[in-house]
Amino acid sequence: MAAGVRIDKWLWAVRIFKTRSQATEACKKGHVSIAGATVKASREVHVGEVVKVRKPPVSRSFKVLGLTEKRMGAKLIRDFFEDVTPVEELELLEIQKHMRWSERDKGTGRPTKKDRRDLDGFFDW
Repeated sequence: MAAGVRIDKWLWAVRIFKTRSQATEACKKGHVSIAGATVKASREVHVGEVVKVRKPPVSRSFKVLGLTEKRMGAKLIRDFFEDVTPVEELELLEIQKHMRWSERDKGTGRPTKKDRRDLDGFFDW
C-alpha cells in the first residue's frame, strides 16, 4: 500500500464528500485541516492522522485507519476511518435537525390562505 494518499482522493473514497471536486473545493476554501493547519488538496494523508472537515453547522473529525484511492461501498469504509467528532458537535447537529420543523416540503408551493392562518395562529402574530 502507498505511503500516503492525496487528501481529496481519500475524502472522496471514504464517502465524506460525494464527488472528488467537492473534496478539492473544500480544501481550497480551507474547510479541511490536519493537525490544526488547513491543507491543500494535494497534501498526502497518512495512517494515524486526524482529519478535521468543517461542514456547517459542525466540524467533523476523522482518524485515518487505512489508505485508499478507490471509492468503496458504505459498509467497507469502517476499516478506513474512525469518527472522533466531539459529542458537543454531534449534539449541535441533532439540534439543527430538530429545528427544521417549520420548513415546508420541497415542491409543495406557497402556503394557502388556510395554511397562512394556521401558521399565524401557531406563532400568535
